[in-house]
Amino acid sequence: MGKQKRILVTGAGGFIGHHLVKRLKSDGHWVRGVDIKYPEYQPTASDAFEILDLRKAENCLLATRGGIDEIYNLAADMGGIGYITAYLANISRNNILINAHMLEAGRQNGVQRFLFSSSACVYNQTKQQDATVTALREEDAHPADPEPGYGWEKLFAEELCRYYYKDYGFETRIVRFHNVYGPLGTYEGGKEKAPAAICRKLALSEENGEIEVWGDGEQTRSFMYVDDCVEGLIRIMESDYREPLNLGTDELVTINELVDLVAGVAGKRISKRHNLSAPQGVRGRNSDNSRLRDVLGWEPSIPLKRGLAATYDWIAAQVLSKVSAPVAASNAAD
Repeated sequence: MGKQKRILVTGAGGFIGHHLVKRLKSDGHWVRGVDIKYPEYQPTASDAFEILDLRKAENCLLATRGGIDEIYNLAADMGGIGYITAYLANISRNNILINAHMLEAGRQNGVQRFLFSSSACVYNQTKQQDATVTALREEDAHPADPEPGYGWEKLFAEELCRYYYKDYGFETRIVRFHNVYGPLGTYEGGKEKAPAAICRKLALSEENGEIEVWGDGEQTRSFMYVDDCVEGLIRIMESDYREPLNLGTDELVTINELVDLVAGVAGKRISKRHNLSAPQGVRGRNSDNSRLRDVLGWEPSIPLKRGLAATYDWIAAQVLSKVSAPVAASNAAD
């Protein structure tokens, strides 16, 4: 291990941030976690954890105080496709404020490096209309036609990172996530992503039961396990590459195939009921990892089936403990 760094992780109460804090601590660094909520499923591993609303500039200055070397700026108002298509103004405003104030606070407080977590939602929608999609290269974000709200504010913040380097020499890194999943992630309540929602539905379904699938299920995506995501974040932060980089796998599956994989892991036979009026996002999206391989000599490699097994086991345990809790309570009352 190299020199111990003082690192700030924003969004440390969230899914990726929580896993990242654990990894940075195991690598021997001092870590401050900041979020508007504590991690939901297990205590944080950070040296200090502060509840701060980063939409406010003064809180960003507070978060970045005390000789911070690096910022992983993962804080964002976000969720699955149902959520990000329903709250365009709120999501855009909240995230623009967080990102603009965090960049400026990092610069003012002399932070050495700032990593911004962008998204595959920045990509031009006309390149994602076919399920047999051509994998997206980083330059496919322009000419700009990103997803409404969330995609536009991410693309704008990428540009802002570039301007901060150009005007101030502030070292920024830009990571475009492609569908991250794994244990300790949101799995209910409307903000969950497809793998977690499907794991939850399978855990609650009976043998030969039926689960709802949004759309016709033929829309395609690639999914990256959270351990690969964390490894990629650290490698990109340490690299000298300042332009946006895809971080995802190129293992493309349809949503129907994703359901079948989870059913296989769960050991259940189920049928699918397709809800054609539900939000389903772009028709097809995959990550082209050529540049990531060129820059890092590495790419995510955990197979989807293996990652889903760990994710399903964790979500099933959460869901089934909630189902059995009321029964236990009523028995106790008797």
